[in-house]
Amino acid sequence: MLKQILSKLPRKSQKSDSLDSAGLDSGNHTSNSSNGVQCTNIGNSITSRLSVVKRVSSAVFPASIMAGVEAVEPNLSFKDVSNPQKQNLFISKLNLCCEVSDFSDLEKASSEQDLKRQTLIELVDFVSSGSAKFNEPAVAAMCKMCAVNLFRVFPPKYRSNTSSGEAEDDEPMFDPAWSNLQLVYDLLLRFISYSSLDAKVAKKHVDHSFILKLLDLFESEDPRERDCLKTILHRIYGKFMVHRPFVRKAVSNIIYRFVFETERHNGIAELLEIFGSIISGFAIPLKEEHKMFLCRALIPLHKPKPIGVYHQQLTYCVVQFVDKDQKLANNVIKGLLKYWPITNSQKELMFISELEEILEMINMVEFQKIMVPVFRRIACCLNSSHYQVAERAHLLWNNEHILNLITHNRHVIFPLIFPSLELNSQNHWNQAVLNLTQNIRKMFCEMDEELL
Repeated sequence: MLKQILSKLPRKSQKSDSLDSAGLDSGNHTSNSSNGVQCTNIGNSITSRLSVVKRVSSAVFPASIMAGVEAVEPNLSFKDVSNPQKQNLFISKLNLCCEVSDFSDLEKASSEQDLKRQTLIELVDFVSSGSAKFNEPAVAAMCKMCAVNLFRVFPPKYRSNTSSGEAEDDEPMFDPAWSNLQLVYDLLLRFISYSSLDAKVAKKHVDHSFILKLLDLFESEDPRERDCLKTILHRIYGKFMVHRPFVRKAVSNIIYRFVFETERHNGIAELLEIFGSIISGFAIPLKEEHKMFLCRALIPLHKPKPIGVYHQQLTYCVVQFVDKDQKLANNVIKGLLKYWPITNSQKELMFISELEEILEMINMVEFQKIMVPVFRRIACCLNSSHYQVAERAHLLWNNEHILNLITHNRHVIFPLIFPSLELNSQNHWNQAVLNLTQNIRKMFCEMDEELL
């Protein structure tokens, strides 16, 4: 009777028992045959690798998204599978690349690193072929793989402890994992740029959280990484119109924190370079939101000490705004005068150059609104003991448009600058500055003898 009851109880299959037993005993099992040991190790390695892939798959890709996706061996080539299976193989290879390698140890797991690198190259080639169409599971897999490999917090040693990036000739720090990071960035860029990628599907995964984490990576010390991020963020801005206001707001917040709190950020120049292109595409008349970005974000960027790192990109952005609306020149010039670096001659040279670019663009009406405070500041520069600053200020008279503005308003401008010219002719130590001063005096005399 007891035997009959026991016989009805469910039992594991012999195959299952043998696999479980092999898994439990693999650490203690010793074979008398060397070939047996080799086969056992290879089998365990393959089983372990596949189990890792399955675990990562279940953790990374939600069941609702991955439903109906047939598992494909990731080590297969795209040439070896049928077209319907290529989508699943693409996901399997992305899944395999979710295992992060330690590149600080060059001898550790080199075979795994080589396998991952080769897999990434295959993925890049597949996307570049232009023959694929990506469904939602593929988009989700791509975003998750990029998140695992790219999104990270930089250790404190990555951040400058000296001049907050003020020295432009500082040696950059290069990430030891760049060989693989570059492939991941290249893959992401090609994927985002893919003409057949459905933005309505992709925006579910390239969402606000994904974009914020990309923006965090602009803190990288590696200029190669920031350059890749610049291109990718620009493509995302172009591809996903729904995310454009969010991107502008997120970048504004980064700038606010940089200007008013930290004065430390490695990627301001790259972010401004992106916005230079974005601003050039703004429709006329400018929206109030865009004008606020100029006044609240761009103009205050003239304040931080490390402005030399990003001044060229900042000037381009400001000039784009003035080109679209000359009335904004008043705001920009007032901002320049507010943050004028009186005690920093190198920054003063940058400000004079930017001021010249803006004055070159504005008409007579806008010029007359700001000419008095502008030429009070220029008068101080003309009389500067730093010969480069004095020389640069004198050279404003070589600009034909600015000279025309000065000529028509000479009765207001000359009284503002005459004391500086007179002081230069008597006391300035630099002969080149003395010569330039005499030229300007002669120029005003030719305009109107009564002024002298």
